[in-house]
Amino acid sequence: MQLMFIGAAHEVTGSCYYLEAAGKRFLVDYGMEQGPNYYENREIPVPASDLDFVLLTHAHIDHSGLLPLLYGRGFRGEIYTTYATADLCDIMLRDSAHIQMFEAEWKNRKGKRAGKEDVQPLYDMEDALGAISCLVGCAYHQIISIADGIRVRFTDAGHLLGSASIELWLQEDGVEKKIVFSGDIGNKNQPLIKDPEYLQTADYVVMESTYGNRTHEIPLDYIQALADIMQKTFDRGGNVVIPSFAVGRTQEILYFIRKIKEDKLIRNHDDFPVVVDSPLAVEATSVFREHYRECFDQEAMELVERGINPVAFPSLKLSVTSEDSKAINFDQRPKVIISASGMCDAGRIKHHLKHNLWRKECTILFVGYQAVGTPGRALVEGVESLKLFGEEIQVNAEIRVLPGVSGHADDKGLMEWASAFIHKPDQVFVCHGETESCETFAARLENELHYQAMAPFSGALYDLKTGKFLECPDGVKMQQKAKKAQASGAYQRLLAAGQRLLTVIRHNEGGANKDLAKFTSQILNLCDKWDR
Repeated sequence: MQLMFIGAAHEVTGSCYYLEAAGKRFLVDYGMEQGPNYYENREIPVPASDLDFVLLTHAHIDHSGLLPLLYGRGFRGEIYTTYATADLCDIMLRDSAHIQMFEAEWKNRKGKRAGKEDVQPLYDMEDALGAISCLVGCAYHQIISIADGIRVRFTDAGHLLGSASIELWLQEDGVEKKIVFSGDIGNKNQPLIKDPEYLQTADYVVMESTYGNRTHEIPLDYIQALADIMQKTFDRGGNVVIPSFAVGRTQEILYFIRKIKEDKLIRNHDDFPVVVDSPLAVEATSVFREHYRECFDQEAMELVERGINPVAFPSLKLSVTSEDSKAINFDQRPKVIISASGMCDAGRIKHHLKHNLWRKECTILFVGYQAVGTPGRALVEGVESLKLFGEEIQVNAEIRVLPGVSGHADDKGLMEWASAFIHKPDQVFVCHGETESCETFAARLENELHYQAMAPFSGALYDLKTGKFLECPDGVKMQQKAKKAQASGAYQRLLAAGQRLLTVIRHNEGGANKDLAKFTSQILNLCDKWDR
């Protein structure tokens, strides 16, 4: 009964945990790293084809984004998550695959001119669709028996539509332990979705710490604060450009703007246009409407019951095609442009920055976390210029951050969530935070709640039965370790196929001799063909 820390250890993105219990091997989350990678991550210790299942906390790419890669390497088990998360992953993983394929194609066009060998995308659409086919939707609050000795329950984490904390009961050799994975804990009083639910019992807790050393600066009125920024920008004749995560944050901003329009808080700019320029955001908004009963808070539900769509209004334009997107910047009217990605590191937002960042009458408004090393973080920290599509763009626009609009709980919210346990957990593992954040928060848990708490690095291996570390390595920074020559993506897929073949062979133990002989002959013929 063991837990290994793989990703989001002293880093904010790339969440992944590996467990072995009751004869099963499985993951909790398998997310993509976003922004710079400061620490080496340990590889999953078994072939993907040997994993029995995955538990997924929510749909954000830093928690779900490598599931197609897992499928491409031979995983064929179930991915258990909430119904809403399964529906969001259906669109987000396809979008991620499209980005991987587009970027590989772009690199290959450049590489051909330089005589370089083609690069392979991290994964393709077939892998994404394969991972999507593995998704199994689950209801909140129901205890589900995954296998003998393994039970799981999803509870609302209040971070994103469908987001969950995971309660996991493991039983082995007469010993039962309960481990809770917090997932990303939501900020209280967010629009649309419910507040995070608190849990009361756990032997072990794996807890996020994104804002473990910071308190959100909360304005007296979100809506008025946003209206003031819009009014000032429109009066200058500029656009308000909002880099926004397509899933979650975009819908919240639309909720705010609908209220601003309803209450007529903007003067002299009646019927100002609002454009959502993100096909992913458009699809995600429809998923929000489908899952309102299980996920919307009371205020949003009251609007629905009155026949009001909480995230729609006249003058809202949804931009889907590239032609729609290009037309936005030819419209000279002051407007709000909402576009992904939220950290400005990919997507259509880069085009809108190119057209608006140099204009002093415009405002670039950040409404979410900006990871270290991303263009969004650079802008927030006062960079004077930004390179976009090979061109250096002067930063003349006003750069603003709307305080308090965060999908993550701050240090106070995290402490409130942690303090809800009736009995002290045996151990709290603090993850999903930059080094200063996770270590500061672990110290607070020890000093204020008297918990045993620490922030493990990738590769740490913990025995859940004995409550002891089997391995507890220090973090290995990327620059401390010479990068190994990376095998090509095509070879990696070949290697994964071989590992899956071994798994299939083991699954055929006890089969009919005639069938096994035929299988053996097919393998040998394949080997004869390709043996070099």
